Amino acid sequence: MTILVTGSAGHLGEAVLRMLRGRGSPVRGLDLKPSPLTDAVGSIVDPDFARRQMEGVTAVIHTATLHKPHVATHGKQDFVDTNVTGTLNLLEAAVAAGVRSFVFTSTTSAFGSQLRPEAGQAAVWVTEDLAPVPKNIYGTTKLMAETLCELFFRERGLPVVVLRTSRFFPEDDDDPAMRSAYPLDNAQANELLYRRLDIADAVSAHLLAVERAPKIGFARYIISATSPFEPRHLAALARDAAGVVRELYTDCAQLYAARGWRLFPEIDRVYVNDRARRELGWRPEFDFAHVLNSLRAGTDFRSTLAREIGSKGYHDTVFDDGPYPVAS
Repeated sequence: MTILVTGSAGHLGEAVLRMLRGRGSPVRGLDLKPSPLTDAVGSIVDPDFARRQMEGVTAVIHTATLHKPHVATHGKQDFVDTNVTGTLNLLEAAVAAGVRSFVFTSTTSAFGSQLRPEAGQAAVWVTEDLAPVPKNIYGTTKLMAETLCELFFRERGLPVVVLRTSRFFPEDDDDPAMRSAYPLDNAQANELLYRRLDIADAVSAHLLAVERAPKIGFARYIISATSPFEPRHLAALARDAAGVVRELYTDCAQLYAARGWRLFPEIDRVYVNDRARRELGWRPEFDFAHVLNSLRAGTDFRSTLAREIGSKGYHDTVFDDGPYPVAS
């Protein structure tokens, strides 16, 4: 099985390629940017390029995208071209080549405005059944691409699995208040409670999706670290999240104090990965319990893969006020 991985110069694309090549699997990486893991440099917006790269391919992992950090630096048409037209070109080429499995990397940003409850309301319990309401062009175009994937399954019989991943980037948060209030590792450890994913777990989900897609046909899955929270916690999370965490993990306060870390006082959503674990057989390893185990052992809670890939950034320009500009 030859697997085509788009976005081979990006965080996830590189991670997938590292894993597959480490196993000796036949794989081809493509990206707009050259990199040690990129076999073909070109744009998926070019249908001829997409078609040429599909020769001999039996599965596709489509991670290439314009991301949320590009909203302030790229126009809406750029997002439509890359995220929608590029995906359409790959789907067409995949069908023509007889590809048996197509995995599309989407985002929990597709839920958009659903993720921020009104003041005083409980945190949102986010499952695949929550209706998406994108709040920017990034979420909108990813949702459009998801719908194209579903159409190609219905009309052309192409097995497609859509993975709505939560944040796995290692860069600082775009919110200056968050950056000033919490050290980077503290904030990202906290996020593993409800909205973050280690890249090693993201890779394992994608590889399982490749394997299971022909039997599944079409499905969407939330891919995020397993949260310790249950629906009964949602009201308390909105007013005293730290108290809930301390009740669940009795030595958390001591471990955090030793590092000078703090828990978030409020949590507004909880990403639920039950369906992915049940239907894909996915077993994510890097959750908040792993963070606490790492603190006890004095080790880094991030995976070896995450540390090897490190920070890539999203722009060639270096900005003075954060890792990337924020759209007003």
